[in-house]
Amino acid sequence: MNILLRGGTVVSSTGTKKQDVLINGSKIAKVGRFLNVHDAEIVDVSGKLLFPGFIDAHTHFDLEVSDTVTADDFESGTKAAVCGGTTTIVDFATQNKGESLNQALNNWHIKAFSKSSCDYAFHMAISDFNDSVKEELCSMFEQGVSSFKAYMTYDAMILSDEKLFDLLSTLKALGGIVGVHCENDGIIKALTKQQRENETLCSKTHPLVRPSLCESEAINRLLSIAKAVDIPVVIVHLSSKEGLEEVRKFRAEGTKVYVETCPQYLLLDDSRYEQEGLEGAKFVCSPPLRKKEDSKALWHALKTGEINTVATDHCSFTLEQKSVGLQDFSKMPNGLPSVETRGILMYTYGVCKRRISIEQMCKLLCENPAKLYGMYPKKGAIKVGSDADIVVLDPKADGFITKNTHHSKADYTPYEGVRTKGRVESVYLRGREVVKNGEVVLEKKGKYIKRGKSTLN
Repeated sequence: MNILLRGGTVVSSTGTKKQDVLINGSKIAKVGRFLNVHDAEIVDVSGKLLFPGFIDAHTHFDLEVSDTVTADDFESGTKAAVCGGTTTIVDFATQNKGESLNQALNNWHIKAFSKSSCDYAFHMAISDFNDSVKEELCSMFEQGVSSFKAYMTYDAMILSDEKLFDLLSTLKALGGIVGVHCENDGIIKALTKQQRENETLCSKTHPLVRPSLCESEAINRLLSIAKAVDIPVVIVHLSSKEGLEEVRKFRAEGTKVYVETCPQYLLLDDSRYEQEGLEGAKFVCSPPLRKKEDSKALWHALKTGEINTVATDHCSFTLEQKSVGLQDFSKMPNGLPSVETRGILMYTYGVCKRRISIEQMCKLLCENPAKLYGMYPKKGAIKVGSDADIVVLDPKADGFITKNTHHSKADYTPYEGVRTKGRVESVYLRGREVVKNGEVVLEKKGKYIKRGKSTLN
């Protein structure tokens, strides 16, 4: 069936235009003014903004971590995502020590298949890089996995500098790209040991053992390795001004580096850890929340185009799960729930506050992640031939964020009570209206998306 979205304003990275959008099946068939189509269902979207479906390229659903499993699996997590306008997520298929990459990928296919309410793809998180794993990399590309993840901390996941060099060298020949969690593992362990000896292990200690210099040192080391290999890399969840300065330094020397940040590092700060008990525990994530001056620097970098994407690092836990670490923060599962709120937060506190333009929001949430992770123009654009993934946003609506209306299985939101401008009114996933009046009306229609190589310049 043809669907004609009439009278809305189409948002792209280059501008906004009042245009009609014709959906034919799963694809966008026409975009233009005053389209007249016979036998089409006409939907009046006058006064509304039409964004390409948002892409969240950093989620953790159904992940075993810290002796527990994230509160959100692919069923609840993608339902929350699509309610917030996210029509595609890229989750981390995680290789456990001793596993093959194909085993890990199969595990994640089983987790996601027939449960997802938005489309999904996978990065491959590598914890055990060896000769046999190296031989599997070609098969990852054949199966639509063209991006990978490496960690510079966490005992279960850390790769040495030598392994990182080897991984980057191998992927250079294959045309892949790696996103890296940059924190100095040795400093974190030494500072944690000091705090344990001082018996100061509450949540407010968490940011003290993971200071900004842990991030900036690791970024410097990673980019030195990337420079030696001569390959682009992605810095995931950049949190600090210090880390940003390292990126600037290497870019000035000619190193190609892409940068992602997250809403929590733009809108929250480390004063949250001063709250007692579970109130402080809600905000324990890694890297931790930083200073207000760090947030200011990140907003400026978004405006100047130095940061390429905004994702969530959605890694949700209940307060009961968090409570395990109240007496020892090192045992607390790290992460925040935010997959449902990213779009409206960026619109409210980015666009409406004039920190970024509406075109930049589209680039950060739609076009750039689609290009960076090999999905453009299938995803990330309202163009003829693209998937009909469309977010209808009412810019005049006011609201506020509360856990009471959210779809995550986490029993809190770090943005409780925050006022918002605009509302995700409806969402189309490959031509089907899956969210109407802010509620999911069609569940579990998500499909696996095979991806190609990065095309982001």
